[in-house]
Amino acid sequence: MSLGSSLYHARKKSGLSQENVAEKLGISRQTISKWETDDTLPDIRQSKRLAVLYHMTLDELIEYDFDEQQAQQMIDSVSEEAQAKIDWNKVWSKKYPVLSTYHQKVRIDDYAPVFREMLTRLRVEYGYNNTNALLVLKDILARVWKGQM
Repeated sequence: MSLGSSLYHARKKSGLSQENVAEKLGISRQTISKWETDDTLPDIRQSKRLAVLYHMTLDELIEYDFDEQQAQQMIDSVSEEAQAKIDWNKVWSKKYPVLSTYHQKVRIDDYAPVFREMLTRLRVEYGYNNTNALLVLKDILARVWKGQM
């Protein structure tokens, strides 16, 4: 993704118009437009000010990933009823084939009681419903995997 495209998507995610940004930076709206269309580039000081305005680091702004925003828009556009009909394991298996094959190797019954216990504890001790307990457990596992815990 180009820097201009990154600037555009970061501005949109922040809910600001080109006019808002231009006013806050003390420059013209046309300058913002030129940056977002890659006609010109902001200097490092202006880039830093943009990052602060968009509540991002300079590195995040330069490497802004639109995929997260696209994913959120897709999730928001699908109704709860439609989501319930989706075979998420099948969908994710296209990206991560292990999800469709691990059950042939892994003795799931060895792990199920431990996970069942953790889910029960999250429901009883914290009052989470089944979905929220599963999401919390998933997040804990992800943090352990990333070495954050």
